[in-house]
Amino acid sequence: MAVDGPLVARMRAFGTTIFAEMSALAVRTGSINLGQGFPDTDGPAAVLDAAIDAIRTGHNQYPPGPGVPELRAAIARHQRDQYGLEWDADTDVLVTAGATEAIAASVLALTEPGAEVVVFEPYYDSYTACIALAGASRRVVTLRPAADGDWHFDAAELAAAITPRTRLIVLNTPHNPTGKVFTRDELQAIADLAIAHDLLVVSDEVYEHLVFDGRAHVPIATLPGMAERTVTIGSAGKTFSVTGWKIGWVTAPAALVGAVRTVKQFLTFVSGAPFQPAVAGALDAQCWHGLDERLQAQRDQLCDGLAGLGFDVIRPQATYFATVDVHGDAVEFCRDLPGRAGVVAIPSSVFYDSPAGDSLVRFAFCKRPEVLDEALARLKAAR
Repeated sequence: MAVDGPLVARMRAFGTTIFAEMSALAVRTGSINLGQGFPDTDGPAAVLDAAIDAIRTGHNQYPPGPGVPELRAAIARHQRDQYGLEWDADTDVLVTAGATEAIAASVLALTEPGAEVVVFEPYYDSYTACIALAGASRRVVTLRPAADGDWHFDAAELAAAITPRTRLIVLNTPHNPTGKVFTRDELQAIADLAIAHDLLVVSDEVYEHLVFDGRAHVPIATLPGMAERTVTIGSAGKTFSVTGWKIGWVTAPAALVGAVRTVKQFLTFVSGAPFQPAVAGALDAQCWHGLDERLQAQRDQLCDGLAGLGFDVIRPQATYFATVDVHGDAVEFCRDLPGRAGVVAIPSSVFYDSPAGDSLVRFAFCKRPEVLDEALARLKAAR
């Protein structure tokens, strides 16, 4: 056995996560956990009842490898009706064990060892682990907050990140953890480079229906020349507040879906048999309506409260998360906060390669209003 232990070298940077550390602190200190991104209420009753009915009517064995036909058909209808994207439910749609498996299977299927993958930082931490598992390396482009309240990237920096070894661009919009919704012009800049360099794009769009202030989510696959080179990832977990169900999906041309499916079948094989028909019905009934309005109200409740306490808040355009600049060491701030205030947050610095996020902290607002009120009261008492 190697001196450094049995774990392969490429994964040694991915040990105990900050989420595990902060969750343990929350339990030990009795803190309110505004660190992890999951709601503290269940999804629509009709969706839950449909899953219960599926369990009782025999949907409990292995589903088909690509997903149950009714869910794949519902996903194809959703992409057509919402965005005008035409996909064949039999060949262009794949159901996965949540978006995280979809990301892993896509990166592993489409990236050779030694290749490079472009990602935007701050990034969802799964991206970097999947790139490492593939034996590839990442090239990072930084999103920076600006005076207009939005986050922006430098187009020249993105162009410079692409080399002859680049294979993929990983895009996340709406974006975790910043809450940014990429504009059509920004997506066009990404698309132009992908086309010019013959790159594939893996687009994580799990927050597509949790967009605020009248903004619109634009899938990059809808831009000219991009449908044929984009793997789009969606999820029921965020859309219907059922994060524990782990039902995600991929839509893309058949050749790309076939490549992802080849890898996916050796990760989990299949999952979520009784949840799949429930999600199909929820997509067709558009059961996400109203959730964006509730989350926008909770966003404003938390952001207004934090700003009133003197925090420098960057208000998100979408998702579950708000960013605060603590103008100091974010890791130290978050490790001290549970004992001092009884509240848990996550240092955004763990989502960066560069020091650009060293003073930034992520708070989740996907919690009941009374929980957010209590968290704000505790923070006020500790100021």
